[in-house]
Formats: sequence, structure tokens, C-alpha cells
Amino acid sequence: MKGLTQLVLFVSFAVTPALAQSGDPQRGQQDFRACAPCHSLEPDRNMTGPSLANLWARKAGSLPSFERYSDALKSSGIIWDDRSLNAWLTNPQEMVPGNDMPFEGIKEPSVRADLLAFLKEATKPGTPAQTAQNRMNGMGDMKGGMMGGGGDRNLKNPTPNEQVKAITYCHDTYRVTTADGKTRAFWERNLRLKTDSSKDGPQSGAPALVPAGMMGDRADVIFAAPEEISKMIEARC
Repeated sequence: MKGLTQLVLFVSFAVTPALAQSGDPQRGQQDFRACAPCHSLEPDRNMTGPSLANLWARKAGSLPSFERYSDALKSSGIIWDDRSLNAWLTNPQEMVPGNDMPFEGIKEPSVRADLLAFLKEATKPGTPAQTAQNRMNGMGDMKGGMMGGGGDRNLKNPTPNEQVKAITYCHDTYRVTTADGKTRAFWERNLRLKTDSSKDGPQSGAPALVPAGMMGDRADVIFAAPEEISKMIEARC
């Protein structure tokens, strides 16, 4: 079985240049929407995963600004190029056992080819950062009870229905009051308290409410720093 796996990966490496050349970057840009919630194309703008800017010819696990690489990836010795990225997109765990990427792989060669064609152009040094994340974020909407996904947008100047003014906690329920005067109730497991210290995070003392589900019953409250969380929440029924 091990020999068969190595053969599959060898074939995957061997055909990658042809796949990359035949890929459609426009289709790949659409496919990247599945990657955009976790990976930015802006240099050193790290999210759940590392920024993909300047990815080609970079050693795996080596981006200095990203601190959450698995030991397996850091010690892999992989250099990212057409071949290695194709194998990674096919099956990350098969390529680097024990890595932390929560992704089962893309089995369709044409989809991988399209995504590689897009990424190869979008991640080149000096290329203006693509705004796939921004386009996705614009699809979210908080009107009428928070219908839609939020995304990783800039929170320095939140809208009135995003700007958190007060949070109370009673029994199993958080109630979040925003600057538009509305108060929304969330089951305690449906409200996540997060921090964002990046340039896109909220200003100190001005946390933001961001939708996190399609039914309006889940959300994130994002703070500028951990110490602000307990100060903001009042235990009151």
C-alpha cells in the first residue's frame, strides 16, 4: 500500500506542469472562495492559516509572521512549487502526516489545475493583493437579525449594528446591545468571544459583533485585547 501511495504522488508530481498550464485562473479565483476564510493573499496578513502571498519558492512552515505551523510541516523540507502544491492540494495528510491543515484535499485534477493557475498569478511578489476575502465579506448582511457570514473584514470603524455597547450574561444566555439600540440574545455556546490585534481588528474598548452563521443564531464578539473581555461582560438577569 505504501508503494502504491508513493506511485500516486509521483504521478501527481509528474503531471502537475501540464495541469497548471491547462488551468483556468478565472475558475480558480472562484474556487479560491473556499480558501479565503482561512488564507489571505496579502503579505503577512495571517488568518487561521498563513498568508499565501509570495508562496512560490517559499519553504513550507517558514513564514516568520505566522506562529502556528505544525512541527510536521516545519520539518518537512518542502519547497512550494507547482509539483509540491499539487500534491498538497491532492492530500495534505498523505504528503505531510501529522500536519494541522483541516482539509481533506481536492480530488478533481481540473479543479486543482484551475486553483493553481489562479494562485500562481495572485501570489507573485508585487502583485496587488486580491480581494477575494473582501468580496465574500460584502455578501454578509446583519440586517433583519444577522443573516449571513461575516468574514475577516476591517473592524476599525464598525457600523452601528456591529458596534458593541454592552454585554450581559444570565443563566445560559448572552445579550449583546449594539450602537443601533438593538439587543440580541444568544445561547452561550453560540456566541464566541475572540480577539484581533491586527491592523484590521477593532479599536481598544470598541468590540464588534460579527455574524457567524446563516440562521442569525450565532455570532462572534471581537475585542482588541483579551483583558477587555471580562471588563465588558456584566452578569445580570
